[in-house]
Amino acid sequence: MRLRHIEIFHAVYLHGTVSAAARALNISQPAVTKTLKHAEQQLGFPLFDRRGGRLVPTEDAHTLFIEVADVQERVSSLRQVTRNLRSGSGSLRVSVLPSLALEILPRAVSLFSEKHSDVYFDLQTVHHEEIARALYEREADIVIAYKAPPGLPVISNWLGEGELGLLYRRDDLPNLPERVSLKQVCNQKFISLAQSGPIGDLLRRELGRSGIELNEVVSARTFYIGSALVRKGIGMAVLDNFTAQATVDDALVFSPLQPTLAFDVFAITLESRPFSHVAQEFLNIFRMCIDEA
Repeated sequence: MRLRHIEIFHAVYLHGTVSAAARALNISQPAVTKTLKHAEQQLGFPLFDRRGGRLVPTEDAHTLFIEVADVQERVSSLRQVTRNLRSGSGSLRVSVLPSLALEILPRAVSLFSEKHSDVYFDLQTVHHEEIARALYEREADIVIAYKAPPGLPVISNWLGEGELGLLYRRDDLPNLPERVSLKQVCNQKFISLAQSGPIGDLLRRELGRSGIELNEVVSARTFYIGSALVRKGIGMAVLDNFTAQATVDDALVFSPLQPTLAFDVFAITLESRPFSHVAQEFLNIFRMCIDEA
């Protein structure tokens, strides 16, 4: 399929009629019909069934659309980049762990955009096991995470540190001290986050060192789900202060652990694509937001 075929097919699939697709693309209906027919001739099979004025995708079209949607998204991104280059602005593709996306990332982007409104951001969350793919497939210029996957040829810039603590409902445990030992609360119901990457590893090591066994009643793979379960009274959870910053209120309390369980935050990029000047400026602001968390 040619790029024009992909664009027309994508529009017709989404809008359902030739006229609607033509309006979306700002071209004539005959142009849509002609290009779609040519695409079907090139492929050797029909993409749509004509039913009562609408174009209903065939099973082959449904299968094809999965790939086409990805191509169309990349083409749209390419067009945005060329617009940025033409206007003299820059762009940043930033992937962060979900816990950093709740509060730190929005604040950093807001502060940066006050000074650099012409910089276009493409933001997404990424889990630890996805970091290598995000960098190698150029989904991200920068990944902000708690450690770089071993063996990758990357540049890692230290941005700051966070720490683990206990998130719980104030009414359930009204008299806990400012810092909490897990031994004090190990008999309470816990939401397990032990499978959540490097932070889960940090907690498991501490539990092994201290010989403490938590009363885990539910397992969650992300801190966001864990905090939502805490709010519903399922149990308490050990999670990071960045997630807690976006979660605590009059009902929920976050108490750092005693002893302190700290972890580092890094900005990561491939050695072959060092941080740009714009990226360095953004990371300076991100670093400040971490310090203030």
